[in-house]
Amino acid sequence: MIHLGSGVIRATESEALPLRLHTIHRELEEVLQERRPDHVFVESVFHSKSAKSALVLGQARGVALLAAAQGGYPIVEITPAEVKKAVTGSGRAEKLQVQEMVKVLLGLKTRAPSDASDALALAIAGTAVLRWKVATGAAR
Repeated sequence: MIHLGSGVIRATESEALPLRLHTIHRELEEVLQERRPDHVFVESVFHSKSAKSALVLGQARGVALLAAAQGGYPIVEITPAEVKKAVTGSGRAEKLQVQEMVKVLLGLKTRAPSDASDALALAIAGTAVLRWKVATGAAR
């Protein structure tokens, strides 16, 4: 695997939620048009300690799914445990372990910021899942 780039989309917390979701959608569209990925990997629905946080994250996830679908990109959903297992070998790995393994697997000089590292880990796991499906004949 080769690290071509990564980043974080920041929506201004002082803005209303619809405007933040619009920012996320617009910036995702730009990245997708620029990079033209073969697949888009999205973390599947997860449980959160806070219902409000889960709802907002779910809406942002929906915007990501919409941007990918509008661009015609195949979407692969991966569970958080699958991400951790693919990157560290353990489905119960701590966040810091995942960040460190992303750094090692991609040959980065330093750990990526937390959110960027999460996205890179998702891409690594998604690639592993797709390779497994192709190898076993389960790919669509």
